[in-house]
Amino acid sequence: SVLSRYENQITILSDYLEEFPETDEPVWILGRQHHLNTDKSKLLLDISARLWFTYRRKFSPIGGTGPSSDAGWGCMLRCGQMMLAQALICRHLGRDWQWEKHKKQPEEYHRILRCFLDRKDCCYSIHQMAQMGVGEGKSIGEWFGPNTVAQVLKKLALFDEWNSLAVYVSMDNTVVIEDIKKMCWSPAQSSGIAHSSAHLHRSALGQNKNTAGLCPGWKPLLLMIPLRLGINHINPVYIDAFKECFKMPQSLGALGGKPNNAYYFIGFLGNELIYLDPHTTQSFVDSEENGTVDDESFHCQQAPHRMKIMNLDPSVALGFFCKEECDFDNWCTLVQKEILKQQSLRMFELVQKHPPHWPPFIPPTKPEVTTTGAELIESTDKLFELEEEFEILSV
Repeated sequence: SVLSRYENQITILSDYLEEFPETDEPVWILGRQHHLNTDKSKLLLDISARLWFTYRRKFSPIGGTGPSSDAGWGCMLRCGQMMLAQALICRHLGRDWQWEKHKKQPEEYHRILRCFLDRKDCCYSIHQMAQMGVGEGKSIGEWFGPNTVAQVLKKLALFDEWNSLAVYVSMDNTVVIEDIKKMCWSPAQSSGIAHSSAHLHRSALGQNKNTAGLCPGWKPLLLMIPLRLGINHINPVYIDAFKECFKMPQSLGALGGKPNNAYYFIGFLGNELIYLDPHTTQSFVDSEENGTVDDESFHCQQAPHRMKIMNLDPSVALGFFCKEECDFDNWCTLVQKEILKQQSLRMFELVQKHPPHWPPFIPPTKPEVTTTGAELIESTDKLFELEEEFEILSV
């Protein structure tokens, strides 16, 4: 198997857990509490159930002529995929869903996986994320930061009718309750202001055609909060509040890491963060004819890496998922109680009303896009060819 190449380099998860310190302190993984001395096996299952996206190689070139591997530059995009995939798992299968090797999984699971395959016609593929990043000022092959990934996912979600997510990315460290409720209760619209950066493949738009129908009501919320928790290093005053976020039932973890080295943080033990590492290069995997995906390489059965919180780069993005309005209301209550309780430096602000000095909040709508990045490159190449022919004829 693909993972067998790394057996000698990385300790297997069950062995690594033996190296955890003897402690009565709980381990928190995405809103779930585990105790090393009583339910170590449940902790193992909980970690391995998360979808794990890593560097891949030998996929079709991005944009038709771009890179065919994201090794060395795609780690933050992969972490963004992992956070979004966790939201989709919670949306369709529930937080307590577990994965077991060789066990038959529901169709929704395979459909979620197909959203992230490394193909230009998959809704959240490395192709779509890289091309959408061009509108955020990032060239294809350039490293993304947490905020850029959040903005890209926000735009791509507009084309994903099957999952029908409302993606809210906070601005200026402020979460506005009024705006979120307006967005999540906003009626679906099929058109809106086109984004010049939206180079989405036509088949990608068609792949996730809505089969269940967009029912009126609360759209499941993916809430992302980009933060700067210090200047060059994380400010210790934020550590307790940061850890509290992993305890919330709505937690999707955090995007972050070290400069140009991104990780997907899923929990903590004491003052150590637990994370999934995308820095492993595996071969491209496609779906089978029946729509299933050979999924073993999409689950981390290796050691859950740990790092001291104080070694974290201060640029991070928190993620939360609220399937129902009551989940969001509960999250607001927890934030007021656990995050905003200290009167010193606050990690972020939660306000009821839209700040009057901000531009009006307009819920994002699906742009009308018919041109893809690949088609744009092809059409530009043809234009250059015509210009060269014209010059030759003129001579």
